[in-house]
Amino acid sequence: MEAGGEAMKWNKPTAWIVAVPTMLIASYALLPAYLQNSIRYLFPGIQDHRIFENREVKANSPIPWELASDYMQHSLLKSERDTLEHYKSVAYLIIQNNAIVYEEYWDGYGPGSLSNSFSAAKSIVGLLIGVAIDEGLIEDVEQAVGDFIPEYNTPPNKQLKIKHLLTMSSGLNWNESYANPFSITTKAYYGKKVNQLVKNLTVIETPGKEFHYKSGDTQLLSLILKKATGKSLSAYASEKLWTPLGAEKAALWSLDKNRGDEKAYCCFNSNARDFARLGKLILNNGMMNGKQLVPTKYIKESISPARHLVHHEDKKPVDFYGYQWWILHHEGDTIPYARGIYGQYIFALKNHNAVVVRLGHERNNRYINHHPAEIFSYVSTAKRILEER
Repeated sequence: MEAGGEAMKWNKPTAWIVAVPTMLIASYALLPAYLQNSIRYLFPGIQDHRIFENREVKANSPIPWELASDYMQHSLLKSERDTLEHYKSVAYLIIQNNAIVYEEYWDGYGPGSLSNSFSAAKSIVGLLIGVAIDEGLIEDVEQAVGDFIPEYNTPPNKQLKIKHLLTMSSGLNWNESYANPFSITTKAYYGKKVNQLVKNLTVIETPGKEFHYKSGDTQLLSLILKKATGKSLSAYASEKLWTPLGAEKAALWSLDKNRGDEKAYCCFNSNARDFARLGKLILNNGMMNGKQLVPTKYIKESISPARHLVHHEDKKPVDFYGYQWWILHHEGDTIPYARGIYGQYIFALKNHNAVVVRLGHERNNRYINHHPAEIFSYVSTAKRILEER
């Protein structure tokens, strides 16, 4: 009995050691593919182009930036460097008057290193809507979404207009949750049917009333572009923006599957120098290299606050967002900028004719008037350097 009892004492734990992993593996296998990927990769990262299928955004006519006469002759203050390094920056770049004044890279990154832009990609999609309007492929921002997407041609979705999507005031039932592995945002990022997800959305609040940030709004804009142009988002971006901007390197737009659809609300992968060209386009009111790429009127609307809206939480007028571009009010300046969730920023400093790009792994979780708190340091650093020239 004693021998048998000892055997039972040892065999039960041994059985559990075998059984528990087996059950976990079996459970994992039964999960939807997007949840398996979410568990496998845990958190999104700035090199996620390596885990996704991608479509190339070609750069056919590179125009390198000049180096300023005082290139790299300015130093960061200790407090400025501390902030950049605390949030795990990989790139910080300042360009003024078409010439690079300062650039620094960390964590093995360099001028040509690819980084995911995350939601800074939304600003690219917003610009492409302006291009399509200029070409007559879209009537104007007041055109109904249902003219392009059949699922939005019946009530309650029929009331939705392109402007509502541009200004993040769609009223759609998209839950912008990053922490919940079961959220639609996680499904969109790790799943294989991103466009079907947004086709299935429903308007549950009156559009055009409240600002409520939703990545699904931008994904719908990309569907409109695909329908209007008859081209993939990457092909249209290459033809109308990336090549005429003079980008030096091809970008990658991550897809939901092989030969699938671009994850338009995020996942445009490029480098700091080429991202800066988007800021320069804003500075030039839509003109680059002698060609008007985006109508001036549309650029001005894009970087003007949508004050007719109120924020869905504090109910205050929106003075921080236009058409897929954020707007920062800083020491008397109004600064349009693109932004991604881990601190991917492209700032257009009009009063200094300068562009500032910061890329990295983290950003501050505290907000000041809807802006991540650390961005004030990045802008102040650039202003100090530029004003010392």
